Amino acid sequence: MDPLLDRDNAADLLADVAAAAPGYLADLPDRLVRDVASHHLLDGLDGPLPEDGHGSPGSIAELLRIGTSAATHSSGPRFFHFVVGGSTPAAMAGDWVTSLLDQLSGMWAASPFAITAETVALRWLKDLFGLPPDWGGVLTPSATFANLTGLACARQWWGEQHGVDVAADGIAGLPRTPVIASGYVHPSVRKALQILGCGRDTVQVHARDDAGRADLDGMRRALADTGPAVLVASAGEVNAGDFDPIDAMADLAAEHRAWLHVDGAFGLFAALSPRTAHLVDGVARADSVAADGHKWLNVPYESGFAFVRQAHRLGETFGSWNAPYLAPEDENSVDYNCLGPESSRRARALPIWASLRAYGRAGYRAMIERHLDLAERLEFLVEESPDLELLAPAQLCVVCFRYTAAGRDLDALNAALGRAILDDGRVYVGTTVYRGMTALRPAIVNWRTTEADIDLLVTVVRELGARLQLIDSAKIM
Repeated sequence: MDPLLDRDNAADLLADVAAAAPGYLADLPDRLVRDVASHHLLDGLDGPLPEDGHGSPGSIAELLRIGTSAATHSSGPRFFHFVVGGSTPAAMAGDWVTSLLDQLSGMWAASPFAITAETVALRWLKDLFGLPPDWGGVLTPSATFANLTGLACARQWWGEQHGVDVAADGIAGLPRTPVIASGYVHPSVRKALQILGCGRDTVQVHARDDAGRADLDGMRRALADTGPAVLVASAGEVNAGDFDPIDAMADLAAEHRAWLHVDGAFGLFAALSPRTAHLVDGVARADSVAADGHKWLNVPYESGFAFVRQAHRLGETFGSWNAPYLAPEDENSVDYNCLGPESSRRARALPIWASLRAYGRAGYRAMIERHLDLAERLEFLVEESPDLELLAPAQLCVVCFRYTAAGRDLDALNAALGRAILDDGRVYVGTTVYRGMTALRPAIVNWRTTEADIDLLVTVVRELGARLQLIDSAKIM
């Protein structure tokens, strides 16, 4: 008998996962973020492709057994690495609904339900961030895809300035697209430019110091020399959480007829609090804006969104396939696969819709402001600790600091400390290089994180740092 026709156990399998969820979620605050001792369990995922299969109940049970122990528990409150949020309860449940319904979310003809949910979610997001309601938008898998979407529209616009429809005819024969940014430009922007054929390494960086802060005069001179160009502003730099002066860059774009793209992967959420809204002044003057949902929105991977001032740019850039099996759009429907780079699209609007409806603007503002308080607490604890050094003021949710010790190679010491923290597993934070110094840069964006988690982070850093010093001293002796 065909095992896939054994359909009556689907509900039982979902019940097995649901039964495992309460214990796992309840233990998250106390679990090691990564338990190195459990990595031997990963061998259980391996082996030859089964010929006859092991059956659904046993396979799901094995996946749960391995995953709940050996996975990195990034949805917990002490994961401060890579700017990763958790999943709110409503978002997690909405994601289960997404898998249950398995909607084709790109075309109205396939799922008016999924299309409507995405349209509403995009409208709510624009309202949340203070973007004009008439902007176009599309949900994407990530901020990288959102940057790709906005920059693809920028490339289409730039081609028009040279009399070319890039979507139809490509970029062959055109000069190189000038892309201008500060030293805060993120690798995801470079990756998007690489995919678009504009070149990963062609970005003209104008920075006034070794932190990467924008050199507006340098940008102005470059724009005066290039003609039509793309100007990229960063809302939330990953090493220290700093922002480009978006409003001033919008002035430059208006003065020199440039396209302004804002990479707001997590920094766009500064708009939610009166304490930080000034950091994104001018974002509504941009031509395109990109952000992540699986960061500070706290919805499951994968989730991003792109917004474009001139809504028609999305369709011009990604639509017009001329495929006879695809019905043309009309004023009463929308096909999101013609507005972004994906064709086969998961209904990722459902967890966004569920979480925004569940907690509203006030709920998200409260979470953001609690995280701002926690970042200030971490900044205070660092400054009060004699063996820690704050490397940049905490503007948002990222705190950049390092462990110090007299007479030590601090870069080597902090690199070793970063590895020790990950192996220890009580907290999870990575290293970076900021202004030439190896440093820690925890990001506080998980809805579960509390003061106790911040205090533990400092305790672990100081404890492991002191231990590394003792080991080094013993080697010297």
